[in-house]
Amino acid sequence: MTSSTISKSNIHTAFLFPGQGSQTIGMGKDLYENSPAAKKLFDEVDAKLGEPLTQYMFEGPEEELNRTWNCQPAIMIMSLACLASTQEASENSIPEPNLIAGHSLGEYTALVVSGVMALSDAISLVRERGRLMEEACKLLPGNMAAILGLDQVEIEKICNKTGVQMANINSPTQIVISGEEKKIDHAISLAKEHGARKVILLPVSGAFHSYLMGSALSGMIKALGSVEFQNPSVPVIGNCTALPLNADREVKEELTEQLCGCVQWHECISYMLSNNINNFIEFGPGKVLTGLVRQISKEPSIMTVNDFSSAQSVSKKLSTN
Repeated sequence: MTSSTISKSNIHTAFLFPGQGSQTIGMGKDLYENSPAAKKLFDEVDAKLGEPLTQYMFEGPEEELNRTWNCQPAIMIMSLACLASTQEASENSIPEPNLIAGHSLGEYTALVVSGVMALSDAISLVRERGRLMEEACKLLPGNMAAILGLDQVEIEKICNKTGVQMANINSPTQIVISGEEKKIDHAISLAKEHGARKVILLPVSGAFHSYLMGSALSGMIKALGSVEFQNPSVPVIGNCTALPLNADREVKEELTEQLCGCVQWHECISYMLSNNINNFIEFGPGKVLTGLVRQISKEPSIMTVNDFSSAQSVSKKLSTN
């Protein structure tokens, strides 16, 4: 189903926001140069952090952008800039979302868009989250790997045998595991023996969404305790529960749990589909989430905004629909 085949009155829209790993050098530069709304956001974040995050995004060096404490706020602000540019181009005529979700780090972006927290608070939180995660990686090194072509039951057996965890259940046939380096290597071998179509060792600095992030928990709880959360104006689907987050307490519990817990992305998208969502728009670098939605269902319309050109294109599609 394409966006042109859905009548406007029947569109039920979800906004999606990506997580760490989608970053590239040069992302956002065309938005900064062509969209006043995006430029304002980029400048605001540089001022808040007291350093030129946008310089790392636009020019590198790559190792600086890829540092977790830089990468996380960079992806957040890139996602918000993509949304702001699309709204600007359409003169705010794009449909209001019925539901919102973000993958891992992207959940923080979703909470900003839904009005749960201010941008300044969110940037401080994700910078601290990145710092704490990086420290945890140094304390207890680990890896992550994506397994394609095996179902959840098979991968759960592999996890039980090797002592690794499922970190992201992204689609019926794409699951990411996380754990200590030797255990990940063992799990990769077993996955191949069990007929996995492909296994990819991910280029990340550690074992995110696993018990190896445990040392970051106390710092994250403290950081979350310093922020005032509002009730969401639009329901945000939680990574760990795959259900709407409705109150301050639920948001804090979710953001604490997802640090070491599994991102139930397949269930999040399934929940949205079961609640009549037929139009997904991904805002942010890359198009990973767009691909995952396609793996889960071929039915909905899916659009991606990841630069100035696509913001213009999507705004035109939405305004003429």
